[in-house]
Amino acid sequence: MILCVIIYQTGDFNLERTDAVMKCPYCADLESKVVDSRPADEGTSIRRRRECLSCRKRFTTYEIMESLPLMVIKRDGSRQAFDKNKLLGSMLKACEKRSVPISTLERLAGEIEQVLQNEMEREVPTTEIGELVMERLKDVDEVSYVRFASVYRQFKDINTFMAELTKLLEEK
Repeated sequence: MILCVIIYQTGDFNLERTDAVMKCPYCADLESKVVDSRPADEGTSIRRRRECLSCRKRFTTYEIMESLPLMVIKRDGSRQAFDKNKLLGSMLKACEKRSVPISTLERLAGEIEQVLQNEMEREVPTTEIGELVMERLKDVDEVSYVRFASVYRQFKDINTFMAELTKLLEEK
């Protein structure tokens, strides 16, 4: 659970509060009370019904969590913004002609993005992302796992490919 703490400066000291001062859209008064709160957008935001203490009119506000941009460090050292669609695309390619539902891959991509966001590191190497993908694909479809691993680990010859297959078989 994430708690949003807003710090207001009042005089010579800071006062921490968990409710936001929200200007009434009708009379611009700063005093309102929260009448109702509920999750919105599948739990990614909170919808709040507020009532102005001055004019008694009600209005709705939404509270969303701000996420910091996540940068990916490529093998050549360059950096680019994390793109969940790119991640999903690479998993789709590995699962081509396999019976893996797209909804499963979307869920996996979401899980991986959440893991990366939770680590609080703003820069993540592609190697870490690749390992997270392989970890999840192994449980979903072993053929897709091997396909992804062959591109990700850049197998140079049949021996490295066989070593990965042997490792997979030993884990069973």
